[in-house]
Amino acid sequence: MKKHFLTLLTVTALSSSCWSQKSTSNTNLSLSDKKATIETKTLYKELNTLTQKGFLFGHQDDLAYGVKWKYEDGRSDIKEVVGDYPAVYGWDIAGLENDSPNNIDGVPFAKMKQYIIEADSRGGISTISWHFDNPATGKNAWDNVPNSLKTILPGAENHKKFTSWLDKAAVFFLSLKDKNGKNIPILFRPFHELTGGWFWWGKGNCTAEEFKTAWKFTFDYLQKKGVHNLIYVYNTGSFGSENDFLANYPGDNYTDMLSFDTYQNSNDPNGEKFVAEVQNQFKILNEISSKKHKLMALAEAGYEAVPDPKWWTGTLLKAIGDYKISYVLLWRNHGWQEKEQKMHYYAPFSGQVSEKDFIDFYNLDETIFEKDIQKKLK
Repeated sequence: MKKHFLTLLTVTALSSSCWSQKSTSNTNLSLSDKKATIETKTLYKELNTLTQKGFLFGHQDDLAYGVKWKYEDGRSDIKEVVGDYPAVYGWDIAGLENDSPNNIDGVPFAKMKQYIIEADSRGGISTISWHFDNPATGKNAWDNVPNSLKTILPGAENHKKFTSWLDKAAVFFLSLKDKNGKNIPILFRPFHELTGGWFWWGKGNCTAEEFKTAWKFTFDYLQKKGVHNLIYVYNTGSFGSENDFLANYPGDNYTDMLSFDTYQNSNDPNGEKFVAEVQNQFKILNEISSKKHKLMALAEAGYEAVPDPKWWTGTLLKAIGDYKISYVLLWRNHGWQEKEQKMHYYAPFSGQVSEKDFIDFYNLDETIFEKDIQKKLK
């Protein structure tokens, strides 16, 4: 049985009227894809229900590898610490556009497909991003040459190339089937961190209208290819206002979830900046999501190597606070990076300094891991 700190109980009680109002507003939720599969509609409704019970915990590439291991069936750094898998699994399909057998992080697509199917069979949820190459230069996603996105729009020089990429993505999405042959619902997060300038689709590298056109085309094209198992996640980096967040927003009929990514940096050892930024952004996003009847999430977060032994209950929990979010996803546990000569991971593993605090975090009533999903939906 998961415990609940008294302080959090008090805050929840004080805020109950506010949350009941939020809950009421979100009964108007509906998927932007009007032909969405029954399974996808069901997942969307369940995600909304779960926001009233807590937030889902996610981890990038969780089943593929961890610190000092790779591709061991059933293994997970998270599971080895708490005896349970994450509720949400993050994946990336970069590499698919070039017919690579492996994704950007070296994960074979065949194994990714296997992991997504396995997670779904246990009740887990998968989310997919796409660090696709720059279509104008052939270099990677971080090759932020201005006006590259413009070249994929209808009638432009790389439009056919881009549609061929979407064809490959469609084949992959449609190949994800459960034991009954039904398409597995996926939280799809394309063109992510769009308010940052580090990707070729990011701020300063295209106009707002060009971005919106690219998003809408992607949305419409995948549906024309018969892909109806996606929940579309709009995702930014940092933002300071509602206008900032919505500058490139393609419209309520093209998105299902609103999210942002943010990380704690080494120049913020106590996490004060991280907590303040996340709280400020959720305050803005909460207003937007209430008006637009959309779910919201912290789609990527973390503190590299988690050097703070109390980071989970002392920083991450404070950052989320009482906001009713769908999920928070921590980045991957790569392990040792030879080139950078440092450890690169964002979730604890056996023996890691924050392991004990992560167990306390797991035992909280509001943190939802894989085994909790069905219990919370009853």
